[in-house]
Amino acid sequence: MPLTSPTTRFHANTRVLSPVRQRKHESLLPGAGVFASPTCVFTGIVEDIGQLLSRTSRGQGARIRVATRLSPLVLGESIAVMGVCVTVCRILDGAFEADASSETLSRSTLGRLSVGHRLHLERALAVGGRFGGHIVAGHVDGVGRLLARTNAAESAELTLTYDSPLATFLAVKGSVVVDGVSLTVNMVDARTFHVMVIPHTQDHMLFGCMSIGTEVNLEADVLARYVARWLDVHRLTEEPKEPSKSPEDGLLSRLASSGFL
Repeated sequence: MPLTSPTTRFHANTRVLSPVRQRKHESLLPGAGVFASPTCVFTGIVEDIGQLLSRTSRGQGARIRVATRLSPLVLGESIAVMGVCVTVCRILDGAFEADASSETLSRSTLGRLSVGHRLHLERALAVGGRFGGHIVAGHVDGVGRLLARTNAAESAELTLTYDSPLATFLAVKGSVVVDGVSLTVNMVDARTFHVMVIPHTQDHMLFGCMSIGTEVNLEADVLARYVARWLDVHRLTEEPKEPSKSPEDGLLSRLASSGFL
């Protein structure tokens, strides 16, 4: 299915399938009755532009209703909504509902987006599917802001802010997820990083109409996250040694001793 145009309008009068139609709908789906695995992977390649139809508070969390052309949906499957992994808990005619915990609402923009806001959507990668982006967990690390947009021929260079804890995971030519889209880091400094958005991405994603100051969900490369954690644990557990000549020598030594080099 081709990507939905950002200008596509979704109708808010989405109706819920009746229990009978819901069961009939589920029975026709492959793997009906089997809930999605709690471990899922995305690639940062957006499949559809949806729309936030409603957000209803439920205790400290919320339930969101999202219009989409993705079909057929399966109860319990995972969908990345603006880069946030949520579980489909109710299937509607042309939409779905999912619950967002207090952690999700505090870590991402899902609790602050206005009703009617358009959304990047991606279903979890199917076994044997094409891996077009990079490994994406759908676990947002923090919220950044669009600081600047600069034209670069037909492309656009975006400058985005990030919180200091993400500094360890951002590297030039490394991967980062911005609102669910896999992008390559072109430059990074103490408070900002830069990405290049090609014309196709501008035309089919929401970056082309994003205003300065807009909040975005950020997820670091999961491989960088695990390497950083491994180095932290190794540093805390290793026996005191004579200081290396430089931090680079120490890093190379630890990687070599663990079989990475």
